[in-house]
Amino acid sequence: MRRQKVRRIVLFISFLLFPVTIWYFSPYLIIRAASEHIVNGSCIVFLIMLIASLFLGRVWCGWLCPAGGMQECLFRCNDKPAKQGGRNNIKYVIFALWIISVIAAFLSGRKKVTTDFFYMTDHGISVSEISDYVIYYGVLLILILPALIHGRRGACHYLCWMAPFMVIGSRIGRVLHLPQLHIEAEKERCVSCGKCNQVCPMGLDVRTMTEKGTHAKCTECIQCGACVDECPGKALKNRMNWRQ
Repeated sequence: MRRQKVRRIVLFISFLLFPVTIWYFSPYLIIRAASEHIVNGSCIVFLIMLIASLFLGRVWCGWLCPAGGMQECLFRCNDKPAKQGGRNNIKYVIFALWIISVIAAFLSGRKKVTTDFFYMTDHGISVSEISDYVIYYGVLLILILPALIHGRRGACHYLCWMAPFMVIGSRIGRVLHLPQLHIEAEKERCVSCGKCNQVCPMGLDVRTMTEKGTHAKCTECIQCGACVDECPGKALKNRMNWRQ
């Protein structure tokens, strides 16, 4: 349980720093920078997420994401699991439309390609003007509403524009048989208590995945380890090894 306390503290600190870092996760700024042939901070951050996910899956979501930290703070308001299924595909539609927009913006540019990690920031700080707070609180509202209405990390399931990077990276890593962080289950040790379902911040049906051995195929798992830490029968374990 100590690991989960550390994880929540890190997520909370990440959320507190969101006014400083929000532009480094901005899909809009990538489009704007692409139109000027500039590789900006959010583009670099997303590429790092993609590369890291080859080995670590969606660890970013479970341990460092400020939006994830904010949504976990809302568990006291709505702690029911968000419905899965087709709704999870909304984020992939958003991702595809955004990628098309980035490519179109880049093709419309005429300047030489340059890199500016601190593009559109003030000494590296994102929200530095009063007008920036309108955008900031607008983004917070977009992320808060799904969690309040639908349940645990609703925005992560339905709207997150960063999650597809890590899902794609994880799948590429699996195809290349790279060593990947994942959860392994020993079905025979499961006591069917359901505690794993209760503590999963993504509201996943961990118990069913344990019975069917489908943890590795779950693209919504954020590798937070909450189910591992809570399992009384030690049926679940974090593993970093070669996947076949």
